Amino acid sequence: MACYRRSMTLTAPQASTSQAPTDAVRRGEVAASAPDGEQRDHAVFRRLARMRAWVTERPRLELAYRAVVAVIGVTLTLVGIVLLALPGPGWITVFLGLAVLGTEFHWARRISAWLKVRLDRAWTWWRARRARRKSSAVGSQS
Repeated sequence: MACYRRSMTLTAPQASTSQAPTDAVRRGEVAASAPDGEQRDHAVFRRLARMRAWVTERPRLELAYRAVVAVIGVTLTLVGIVLLALPGPGWITVFLGLAVLGTEFHWARRISAWLKVRLDRAWTWWRARRARRKSSAVGSQS
């Protein structure tokens, strides 16, 4: 486990062959347009990578770190799910919780990506539906 984590933190993520080329292009476009503070070679990211490597070298500390990340991420995700039905920033909190979980758990990154695609499709459908209703309402009034 420690060897796997060490390789994940010190090297750049490898592109999967199962991903569509459009996903890689989108990621490239986003990375190219990211501000200086969000570039992976920025000093802050290098320092965080060194700190994470230090934690990885200590198995008990790594276990505690992963447990804390899991508790915080699950808490944020559950609060976000509750806020979907209540007034508040539900989806933002869900994605924030998944992002926290995604820093340590690959399954959370996959769920987050899947959820983003589904949410984008639903939002596109909703906007198209509203546009159709608006255009039919304007057409029937004339």
